[in-house]
Amino acid sequence: MTLNVWLAKTSVDLMLLYKELHMRRILIGIIFVFTLSSAAALAQNSNTSPTVRPRQTATPTKSSTNSQKGTDEQEPATTQPQARSTTAKPKVTATPNSSAPTVTEAFNTLINGIRNSDVKAVASIYLNSPRLILFNNNGSVTKSWEQMRKNRESSYREMKDVKLDVRDVSITMLGRDGAVVSCLWTQSQTYKGTPETASGRMTLVFKRVGKEWKAIHLHTSPDRPEPSRIAPSEQVPQSSHSPNPTNN
Repeated sequence: MTLNVWLAKTSVDLMLLYKELHMRRILIGIIFVFTLSSAAALAQNSNTSPTVRPRQTATPTKSSTNSQKGTDEQEPATTQPQARSTTAKPKVTATPNSSAPTVTEAFNTLINGIRNSDVKAVASIYLNSPRLILFNNNGSVTKSWEQMRKNRESSYREMKDVKLDVRDVSITMLGRDGAVVSCLWTQSQTYKGTPETASGRMTLVFKRVGKEWKAIHLHTSPDRPEPSRIAPSEQVPQSSHSPNPTNN
């Protein structure tokens, strides 16, 4: 083989070798790029998947919290009317009997004071005012608390063995600060050494003053007045047991 032929063959072999190496380099580069792309994709998937899952779990938690909060806010609205209806208190005027025992206690103090000829106890029941007015059983009129007290001191001093019976007691409440008490009474005693007995009707008007009940007016009259003091138009015929229509 000549030198020229050998050189030509060698050049051809080198060129083929170069092309083969170049193709391998290109192939390795493609594989490397593909490997990097795959690694990047896997890294992106691994980074995004944990964030997606918390969002999916956080969303129902938030909605359930909101729904629970909404339910909690609605519950007071349904229970408040029941609380108001159970705590509602009746007006005092709707239950007047709740004040009647206090008026009864004041009335009993007055009656016991008369039985014991106790001026202080009797005077404590009446309103201490110059406007106090008493219509007495003998037809006279007592004006002012001071005059009432003086009259009681004068008469009680001469009384002994007082017996007072009250019956048909009626208490009518006038709102929360007023009351009317009426009854029939029979009283016996010894006055200046002489026994005596009287009977009649009595009406007392009470007023609430602070926490106490005070009598502001008394009206008492005989239940069997003298015929001479009764007008003919108001007299009851002896043959009839029913009162005249004009009798008050």
